[in-house]
Amino acid sequence: MARPQLKVIQGAGRLTPESPVRDVKGVGEKFEKLLNKVGIATVRDLLLNLPFRWEPYVRVELLSELRPGEQATFVGTVKSIRAEGARYQKIKMAKAEIRDAAGQVLSVVWFHQPRLAYRYRAGERIAVAGQVVLGYRGGLEMRNPHHEKVGGTITRRVGELIPKYHETAGLSSARLAEWVAAALPVAEELEETLPDDVRRHHGLMPLAEAIRQGHQPRSEADWEEAKRRLAFQELFEFQAAFVLMRRGLEDEVARPIHYRQEVIEAFKAGLPFAFTNAQRKATWDVFQDMEREQPMNRLLNGDVGSGKTAVAAAAAAMAHAAGFQTIVMAPTEILARQHLHKFRAYLEQSLPGLTVELLVSGLPAAERRRVRTAAASGHCALVVGTHALIEEDVEMADLGLAIVDEQHRFGVQQRELLREKGRGRPHFLAMTATPIPRTLALALYGEMALSFLDELPPGRTPIDTQVVEPEARQRAYDLVRTEVAAGRQAFVICPLVEESDKLQAKAATAEFERLRTEVFTDLRLGLVHGRLKEKDASMAAFAAGETDILVATAVVEVGVDVPNATVMLIEGADRFGLAQLHQFRGRVGRGAHQSYCLLLADDPSEDALHRLQLVAGEHDGFRLARADMEIRGIGQLMGARQHGLTDLGMDALRDPELLSEVRQEAEAVLAADPELERQPALRAAVEARLRQAVIS
Repeated sequence: MARPQLKVIQGAGRLTPESPVRDVKGVGEKFEKLLNKVGIATVRDLLLNLPFRWEPYVRVELLSELRPGEQATFVGTVKSIRAEGARYQKIKMAKAEIRDAAGQVLSVVWFHQPRLAYRYRAGERIAVAGQVVLGYRGGLEMRNPHHEKVGGTITRRVGELIPKYHETAGLSSARLAEWVAAALPVAEELEETLPDDVRRHHGLMPLAEAIRQGHQPRSEADWEEAKRRLAFQELFEFQAAFVLMRRGLEDEVARPIHYRQEVIEAFKAGLPFAFTNAQRKATWDVFQDMEREQPMNRLLNGDVGSGKTAVAAAAAAMAHAAGFQTIVMAPTEILARQHLHKFRAYLEQSLPGLTVELLVSGLPAAERRRVRTAAASGHCALVVGTHALIEEDVEMADLGLAIVDEQHRFGVQQRELLREKGRGRPHFLAMTATPIPRTLALALYGEMALSFLDELPPGRTPIDTQVVEPEARQRAYDLVRTEVAAGRQAFVICPLVEESDKLQAKAATAEFERLRTEVFTDLRLGLVHGRLKEKDASMAAFAAGETDILVATAVVEVGVDVPNATVMLIEGADRFGLAQLHQFRGRVGRGAHQSYCLLLADDPSEDALHRLQLVAGEHDGFRLARADMEIRGIGQLMGARQHGLTDLGMDALRDPELLSEVRQEAEAVLAADPELERQPALRAAVEARLRQAVIS
């Protein structure tokens, strides 16, 4: 990998690592918002955002060697260049004609960059790098290519290697490369957070050198070493933060909830099913945690249908027997109502005197007052709800156990408010239905104890999963119609557009109208998307059987339990990850009837169909999550920004040995220097990580 020498462009004022990114020359307020969308707020963030790959360009000097669609660097002579505006749009641009030695001409246009017409002159040698396209008049053309004058002391050949950064609409890799070049001298001011002995022991380069080599590598090996250095640092800071979080929990005191055999026997007698081995082990883990004076802090990670709620109900039963209350928080009202139904079914019949109440914002005022009074007076054992539970006017008489479902949907601050609803520190149990490979779970939830429900109850009918290619779409619609005629219901999931609620809402609405007016004109359709104010009502109507088909975005990925729904039809299934497709599939197959998951592919390419066939042939969510991790990367699987890790840090989690080394080093450093008094830069970084977690 030859080194592309980025030019250093000095900004007007002195930049520091903490300068807002808008201070970098060329960014300003317009691009600051776009950079914030990809997690870049400061100069430090910009420098730590390494390219995820480098794109080689073929270098040619004769246009006859080029073909439309190729990425290439062309070196030629400027024949003409001028600034002009588009006739029908308010777009200013620079246009150039660049000829080769044989007299052939390449047309070049730089939109929104008319100033380039004054940078170059006719007769000068210039290198341009970009994608070659067929122009409107049949000739070859490049649009917005990278560019550089050739000759003199300039040695860089544009496009020999082009850095590729994560982009969003309006934010190109070329622009990011320019801004990085402007900020690169600031790398010398970044403080080392890795202790010197740790860095030397693992053969890691200094931070400033890693920044330079990450953006301007001399070879691919240099780039890989720079990535390794920055990934190690990021994981080290997180693991140090986890050590401090665990230590903080150890200093807190909870009231023990002692195990009673007769309680669990009564609880099991009231269940219509037997626990799996995985459920028994997880329940025993929870009971042992609750017997301690240190508050339980456990994550229950289970596949779709693995029985997490039953484990949580067993914990609530034991808390009630000890005289304590339980609170259960869910991210949506419909999921809270489903939990109400399940907890009542699991607990109220088998354990007399145990009452379960619901508290959500949609309740009438009088009912809300009644539930708040019951909770504050101790007349209910368990309250299920949404964010309404953490409002100031909600009090618990004697809270002993706090449970959060889909815990990644809540920030640490919200979970802390929930924990503060009791007189003492309650035991805490979090649940997630997204199967997370064990190594990854240890890295993302290093401050929590982990239990895995990786075993499904016996007797569940496998969901018939089929990959449907574009020409067979009518067959999918026929199956939906057949199931609805038999009294069942169906989901239709709209394809992923991009990370924009507005665009996804628009796409879902358009698909809803198309299906309603062209395909299922005689059926009852409902619509759900993230921006719909009535989404809970729409879901409730579907759950009540008032609509036949629910058209939805990924908002139904978790938490919708409609036993009568037997078809999950996923449009554009190739745009979703394997783990997400598995979550969608888990919304059906919850009743007594055979269920179907239909994966409709927009892109019938061999790779896309292979990925979808993996889902069709594999029903184990943990195995699919591992496959997804290998195909798409961990950042895509889990959502890197959601967990505070960059894609670089997330990708490093593929290496279990690296994670183990980082954990050991972090624990050793904090054992020798518990308050990090000898490592002020590391302490500042760890405190920043902890603040990031609290406000997430």
